[in-house]
Amino acid sequence: MDFKDYYATLGVSKTATEKELKQAYRKLARKHHPDVNPGDKAAEARFKEINEAYEVLGDPEKRKKYDELGSNWRMYEQAQRAGGPAGAGAPGGPGWSAHFGGGPGGFRTMSEEEMRDLFGDEDPFSDFFKTFFGGAAAEPGRRGRAGRGRARPGRDVEQEIELGLEDAFNGTTRRLSIKHDGHARTVDVRIPAGVGDGSRVRITGEGEHGAGGAPSGDLYLRIRLQPHPRFERKNQDLYTRVPVALTTAVLGGETEVVTLGDRPLRLRIPPTTQNGQVFRLKGHGMPAVGKPERRGDLYATVQVQLPRHLTPEQQRLFEELAKLDGHTPQPAVQAAG
Repeated sequence: MDFKDYYATLGVSKTATEKELKQAYRKLARKHHPDVNPGDKAAEARFKEINEAYEVLGDPEKRKKYDELGSNWRMYEQAQRAGGPAGAGAPGGPGWSAHFGGGPGGFRTMSEEEMRDLFGDEDPFSDFFKTFFGGAAAEPGRRGRAGRGRARPGRDVEQEIELGLEDAFNGTTRRLSIKHDGHARTVDVRIPAGVGDGSRVRITGEGEHGAGGAPSGDLYLRIRLQPHPRFERKNQDLYTRVPVALTTAVLGGETEVVTLGDRPLRLRIPPTTQNGQVFRLKGHGMPAVGKPERRGDLYATVQVQLPRHLTPEQQRLFEELAKLDGHTPQPAVQAAG
């Protein structure tokens, strides 16, 4: 039996944080998953190693005991084979049992049953794992099966969903078809107002079913916001462009600003407003998740609309205006084709 360096398997240092361990596991598991590498025996073997490594290092108790094991693993193995104690609380000795599957909430590894479903009846765990992390916790008469039949919470499931900006502003309910555990079911999901691109919405108990009476995992919906033709979102603020007639920009007046809310707003335009000038409409941005009364702001950028055609009277008046400004009107020049 060979010693398993689980840190090297995941490509992390012995001082890696729980977050770093989880990130390394997820990255490697996605890369070597059998669904991504059908029929690839090397990827299959690597996936088993990754799953086993995180089954130990992803559980704080197992990791602690694995670190205690260290270079003395051979001594503890021999003590176990001889049936003698290795010292109370020491690896392999009384009080040193690591339960397969982790504690409540799981550690996102695959159970032995799931691994066997993928790879057949071949034992998916190494002798090293079974000796130090499976055999001690196995039920009487089933020591080679690393805790089959034990209660194990269901794994969490993540699914991506596209959402329009209006739905993100108002909140919405979506009916989703969820497929896992070999079954499909329909569930109505309430998405709260204010969610942003990349946000995750948790639906309790809609993940994979637990084993042995343990609770199901959760479903996480990852939000992908679709681009909007009129608005740009930055955190809780919204940005839009407002067309303003030339005469309104020069003389002042009002213009209408379309919002994501129930009604448009009237924006007062001061005289001599410049093209590109930005006005802030406080409290008309996106609501905060769980606090719809707390909103960001709406920023309206003025786009001065120049006339495309002039009547003779308009032409005369603009020429008079040019003279007042000290400019001599020049005859129109035909652009080259």
